[in-house]
Amino acid sequence: MPAFASLAAPQAAKRPVSDTRHGVTRVDDYAWLRADNWQEVFRDPTLLDPAIRAHLDAENAYQAALMADTEGLRKILFEEMKGRIKQDDSTVPMKDGPFAYGRAWKTGGEHPRYFRTPRDGGAEEIMIDGDKESAGKAFFQIGGVAHSPDHRLLAWSVDDKGSEYFAVKVRDLATGADSAETVGETDGGAVWAADNSGFFYTRLDANHRPSKVLFHRLGDEPGQDRLIHEEADAGMFMSVAGARTEDFIFIAVHDHETTEYRILPANDPTATPRIVAPRRTGVEYSVEEGGDEFFILTNADDAKDFKIMRAPVGDPSASNWSEVVAHEPGRLILAAMAFARFLVRLERKDGLPRIIVRERATGAEHLISFPEEAYSLSLIGSAEYDTDVIRFTYSSMTTPAQVFDYDMATRQRTLLKTQEVPSGHDPDRYVTRRLMAPAADGETVPVSIIHRRDLAMDGSAPCLLYGYGSYGISIPAGFNTNILSLVDRGFVYAIAHIRGGKDKGYAWYEAGKKGRKTNTFTDFIAAARHLVAERFTAHDRIVAHGGSAGGMLMGAVVNMAPDAFGAIIAEVPFVDVLTTMLDDTLPLTPPEWPEWGNPIASKADYDAIAAYSPVDNVRAQPYPPILALAGLTDPRVTYWEPAKWAAKLRELKTNANPVLLRVNMDAGHGGASGRFARLEEVAYAYAFALKAVAKA
Repeated sequence: MPAFASLAAPQAAKRPVSDTRHGVTRVDDYAWLRADNWQEVFRDPTLLDPAIRAHLDAENAYQAALMADTEGLRKILFEEMKGRIKQDDSTVPMKDGPFAYGRAWKTGGEHPRYFRTPRDGGAEEIMIDGDKESAGKAFFQIGGVAHSPDHRLLAWSVDDKGSEYFAVKVRDLATGADSAETVGETDGGAVWAADNSGFFYTRLDANHRPSKVLFHRLGDEPGQDRLIHEEADAGMFMSVAGARTEDFIFIAVHDHETTEYRILPANDPTATPRIVAPRRTGVEYSVEEGGDEFFILTNADDAKDFKIMRAPVGDPSASNWSEVVAHEPGRLILAAMAFARFLVRLERKDGLPRIIVRERATGAEHLISFPEEAYSLSLIGSAEYDTDVIRFTYSSMTTPAQVFDYDMATRQRTLLKTQEVPSGHDPDRYVTRRLMAPAADGETVPVSIIHRRDLAMDGSAPCLLYGYGSYGISIPAGFNTNILSLVDRGFVYAIAHIRGGKDKGYAWYEAGKKGRKTNTFTDFIAAARHLVAERFTAHDRIVAHGGSAGGMLMGAVVNMAPDAFGAIIAEVPFVDVLTTMLDDTLPLTPPEWPEWGNPIASKADYDAIAAYSPVDNVRAQPYPPILALAGLTDPRVTYWEPAKWAAKLRELKTNANPVLLRVNMDAGHGGASGRFARLEEVAYAYAFALKAVAKA
């Protein structure tokens, strides 16, 4: 494929704006790309300043011209990836009371249908047809879908802008009709009261923050909704959830290091919520129902990798907590789920997830084991409380996803479904491995890889190296049909499990946040260098790929080690970190301070962020080809961050490699909303990777 054409790139006008903090003055030449009315633009994109729109349109025209010669390849990639999707696929229905609930897709359909079937036999009932509901909309995403306890009504939410403001509607399942009432500007979730009289929900404020939990009684106007809790601290996230026992409503208030739970009876929306344990900075906990007791997963008392406590329902305050599962350093407990006779936990040890089942009466435990060297595991659990059967999903980079029901009493594992790959998949054609890359400080960084079995290990193969490394999120080594389009073309696909995630325990996360954030970047570079040293690839053939905070990773590593990569793909990249963390009006800034630091209040935090913030560290040096992908209505990483980054890169880079910015003018953080429309975006990114390094 020919190299990128030499075309004149858009040049953003320079309109300097200075900002002085802690005695340091920064000049931002491209601050004007941030729309003053960004809140209104999220709700109505037509309100975007015409000058900004013109610049974004010019960016889109430029990238389209540079990528025009990949149109045929993109169509081939799209059809390949589409061919690996079972178009009329469905989930295994989950039993709940008299019905089993699930999702399904029609052949050619973009959006799911939500259905239920009677457990005693009978015809399938379509509750929501996503393709029908999305007709005529450029963007459409269903948020939450929750049936009432009596199974007569359905609360469901939709976002038609990509801005993640969801409107909740109520559908009568007997008639299929929605009521006239709509509750707008929610986070998408709805939790029913036990008496079916209405639902609890979280309201987003003008700055897109979850500021209130309210109760909407059916038939009332939204302005009459009862305030349950209002969170005064703009630095906290908030959500509301129910219990499988249908006894309690849980309100979780948290940031990235501190938690506070409030509970109230699910049958009394007029009750005042009571606090389980008042928030203490650095103490996290979650509450799980368990009949006459609660189970509490917490890191209190220096239990960095978490422990499980129990507390009586009558008074679950911290003074009444007693230990059930002790803290074990290096064994990170990720989740706990209680049932009438068993307590189940998902944990990670030695870098791999596992499921432990505990008998509540005796305390006896057993492990559900798995055979492969690297794999992904998801605990689905059950919608019911009084059951011995839980559900989980298993996959590896070569093994398609398998859904199992597991009887905790008999220990019988029942395979319910194996992910179908209609175009065919032979696991024996591929090799999956787990490497340990040496970091400069003596740590070792896990790297999961997959490649064709017949691939020559002579250092000539192209490689897509993916990373994230923030918020304690671990990237699973699971099955991904899309990457086969690269692997089948001779790519090595690798995931770097870098610090900032929890792949090696909570300490692995702590070692990649705030003032130690640079470990995340040096780990990723170390992974790239190790792949080259082990003859998997060469530096000019590595495409680094990350999104959101992983896009920030891309911006940081390409500033630090541009020679280590042949190309960069940054999706919705959080690259203007310092400016964003200094703007406390933006949706996520105050809640993000525990992750990155607060540069408004702390000069040390200011200096630490300034040292790596990608936009602030672009400098006069050669850069590899860079592709940035953005969404106009993205409330998480605003479009102007990658727009400013692209402008700064073009201003300072010293070579002719292109910087492409592709802005989806009809979507937000997650890109296109339909399953096939999203594949077109993946095909575009993969075509860029092939064009940049494949040397075909």
